[in-house]
Amino acid sequence: MDILKKPILTEKASALTEKLNRFTFKADHRANKLQIKGAIEKMYGVNIQAINTMVVFGKMKSRNTKAGVVTGNIAKYKKAIVTLKDGETIDFYSNI
Repeated sequence: MDILKKPILTEKASALTEKLNRFTFKADHRANKLQIKGAIEKMYGVNIQAINTMVVFGKMKSRNTKAGVVTGNIAKYKKAIVTLKDGETIDFYSNI
């Protein structure tokens, strides 16, 4: 099971990072807080003060094509909001 999928880089997530030193990740929906915490600490080498998780359920999507209306859904995922200790940060763009 791949615990961390990717970081979430939206305007809301950026505002949390700037104001409260919180970083947002998309995680596997079967992972718990301890597994997510261990994966982030191992990958980025930071100390985590707190972690909050929530399950984001998938939405139904539809679009019009030549063959008619195609419907499907987006898979659910777990969103993890991680608060780091003071003075620590994660640079998502360092390994590009």
